[in-house]
Amino acid sequence: MEKNKKNDKFIIAIDGPASSGKSTTAKELAKRLEYVYLDTGAMYRACGLEAYRQKISLDDIPKLTKMMQNIKVEIKYSLPNNIVLLNGEDVSLAIREPHIGKLASDISAIGLVRAGMTDLQRKLGENKGIVMDGRDIGTVVFPNAEYKFFMVADLDERAHRRFLEEQEKGSTKTFAEVKDELAQRDYNDSHRDIAPLKQAEDAILIDSTHLTISEQVEKIIELIGKRK
Repeated sequence: MEKNKKNDKFIIAIDGPASSGKSTTAKELAKRLEYVYLDTGAMYRACGLEAYRQKISLDDIPKLTKMMQNIKVEIKYSLPNNIVLLNGEDVSLAIREPHIGKLASDISAIGLVRAGMTDLQRKLGENKGIVMDGRDIGTVVFPNAEYKFFMVADLDERAHRRFLEEQEKGSTKTFAEVKDELAQRDYNDSHRDIAPLKQAEDAILIDSTHLTISEQVEKIIELIGKRK
């Protein structure tokens, strides 16, 4: 495929709940289109990690405000995964710890944190030619994105995917525990007051329950009229 000219590039927003396949699909899609991939969830994980390291309670707004004034989150574009720098330190692995994932969900519901990361995400997408996945990309971060997709999957299927991931990391969690955690994450993300998880009115719904990653990518490429 020939590289896109700058004025032909656009923003692709992919939203959806945890383990719906959006991140893996977004990474592969960006690779196929020769676009930049940005995992916005990693940015909130970095904020959660910093709060954890500083032992800041998430209801301590003054300390969180000071943290956000001093924090520096950078994304280095790299495949297969972005490199995430927190105050200059590569925390790409540290932010994937299960307890940081829970913190990320909680801290992302705080207005001052959300505002700071949203501003950064918008700056990163100024030149377009980018695929972003998250929970509010199509509704809040880039409501005018040229292409929006909302990925879903059956809870049991998503729990199965997450359970396998947890096992690979040596987790002893049961399937039931993983499923309960996902269900709670879904509720928290969709019921928060600020930028809740929801499908944008103009987003295309993609159910990945019975689709492979390759099939998901092909479906999106077909929909946006791009071919390898």
